[in-house]
Amino acid sequence: MLQRILPQFGVDGLQDGELDQLTLSWHRLDAWRDVAAGLARLRQRFLVAPVSNGNIAIMSDLARRNSLAWDAILGADLARDYKPKAVVYLAAADAFDLEPGDCMMCAAHSGDLKAAAANGLRTAAFIARPEERPGVSESVPGSLVDLVTSTTLDLAAKLGA
Repeated sequence: MLQRILPQFGVDGLQDGELDQLTLSWHRLDAWRDVAAGLARLRQRFLVAPVSNGNIAIMSDLARRNSLAWDAILGADLARDYKPKAVVYLAAADAFDLEPGDCMMCAAHSGDLKAAAANGLRTAAFIARPEERPGVSESVPGSLVDLVTSTTLDLAAKLGA
């Protein structure tokens, strides 16, 4: 896929090693500065797991790189499908032997929160990340949510963690 889209950006002639480096760059992303501390506080009171379309290898690498502590990695690999399909959200709840209504989805993307709510999860928090993708990111939620927060530390505080 990468080889097919690079010409759209005027990039061609990369060697296999360079293509591999670009492909694997997803494994080397830096987390937002507040995330590690916010997750640590949340884990004092709640089970915490990413429900990601990223595979387990990517999520493990991101956790190690950024000192993120999770109770599990859930999402596409477990469900064998991708968000926003219902099976992804429901498999995540099931993995912890919880009913969907006993789980809360926290995200920076209204579409993710809306899909989670449609499948019975509480849409606990919209975490604003206006600089995530300039021109595309959301500063305010585009759907009804329980909480609007600016960071994971803010979320932890609002949830009493």
